[in-house]
Amino acid sequence: MAPTNKSGGAETEGLDQDNMKPIEGGRMYSAGDVRIIVIDDDPAIGRLVEATLAEHEFNISVVSDLHKIEPALLGTQYHVVILDYVLPGFESAEMLKLVKHTQPDASIIVVTAFPSIDSALQCLRAHTFDYLTKPFQVEALKKTVMRCLESRGLLRLSEEALREQLGAAIRERRKALGLTLAEMAKRTSISLGYLSQIELGKNSASIETLYRIALGLRVRVADLFQSVQASL
Repeated sequence: MAPTNKSGGAETEGLDQDNMKPIEGGRMYSAGDVRIIVIDDDPAIGRLVEATLAEHEFNISVVSDLHKIEPALLGTQYHVVILDYVLPGFESAEMLKLVKHTQPDASIIVVTAFPSIDSALQCLRAHTFDYLTKPFQVEALKKTVMRCLESRGLLRLSEEALREQLGAAIRERRKALGLTLAEMAKRTSISLGYLSQIELGKNSASIETLYRIALGLRVRVADLFQSVQASL
């Protein structure tokens, strides 16, 4: 089934060779075409998802005609399936099995207007990515989708944004320890000016420099990157 909506701008010059596409003003990039399918008997949910993700260059298919669900799942491989847990005429568990069988590599985000412990456990056993209750906040849906794509390596920070986020994580940790920039520079044997540029996201730090900074902050280098990931 061909995608029903494709939104976003043109590719940024210099990114074509990697098939990378800019997202959110050049701060985020998707690795190639991201394909999302929304399966919900309420067409308004499909329109809501399209509107919520309209600023991104994703291929979004919407299926509200329940007779077209299986052909749509068999016709294209998707990265994300947004699935209404309760569909008229279908057993929820069987629908989950169908999605898992036809889309083995897709991440499943379940939405439901009838949340229950049983359905939550069923989704947990099916290893769905997330379970959202209707009505949901559009920002919550957007964050879930973006987090899902980022966890699969389909979404990543631009180099500029990564520098800024990493610098912010370093600055926040330094302040939490009550260290001035000068004290941090002395502790790490990094010049104050260079350290300031790193914290402001104006300069990249080598692995060796990041290691020295991490030692000065009493954290692991991995902890700094985890702070960046948590802020997305």
